[in-house]
Amino acid sequence: MTGRFSAVEATAAQVVAHVLASAATLSERRLVCVDGPAGSGKTTLAAALRRCTRDALRGTRRPGGRPGRPEVELLHMDDVFAGWEGLAAGMRTVADDVVAPLRQGLPGRYRRYDWHRGAFAEEHVVDPVSVLLVEGVGAGNAAYDEATTCLVWVEASPTVRLQRGLDRDGSGMREHWLAWRRQEDAMFDRERTRERADLRVDGVTGRLTHT
Repeated sequence: MTGRFSAVEATAAQVVAHVLASAATLSERRLVCVDGPAGSGKTTLAAALRRCTRDALRGTRRPGGRPGRPEVELLHMDDVFAGWEGLAAGMRTVADDVVAPLRQGLPGRYRRYDWHRGAFAEEHVVDPVSVLLVEGVGAGNAAYDEATTCLVWVEASPTVRLQRGLDRDGSGMREHWLAWRRQEDAMFDRERTRERADLRVDGVTGRLTHT
């Protein structure tokens, strides 16, 4: 395992310990939001958090518990954005159609956006689980701040983030990436996401920088 990914796993373990030691905020459950600019390393951290949370909850399951019941789910904001202009609408979808019902102990729902077809596809049901992870730009929406158990901010330099995006999507998407950056910068300023974060992570090293 490389140094960075080893650090990400160690950071995930620290975050999960913090989350499971915190009081429930999403009805009787917990909500973890992994936010930060595009290309900062959120998806990598969220995957590690999912693995670590699943393992931790398995270790604390009471005798007679239902082994088939999902204990942790991961929702990617990219799946609710209707393309490159879909940031604001996607945030509303998660707030109104996912988090709001879960706060009442009811399942949430969203339609997955197919970026290749440029259209919404199948509906996904988000059942109440022990820990819901929401990852992506806008995940730490202030609209449900009081329902968020832990808001994690992941950051990296603009140069690193843009290069990661172009490496993934191709150099022809540069203008889309720059336009998206303007959207997210305005949103983060308005939401004060970084300032509200409980934990901050360096998306290059994978280490916690602020607790």
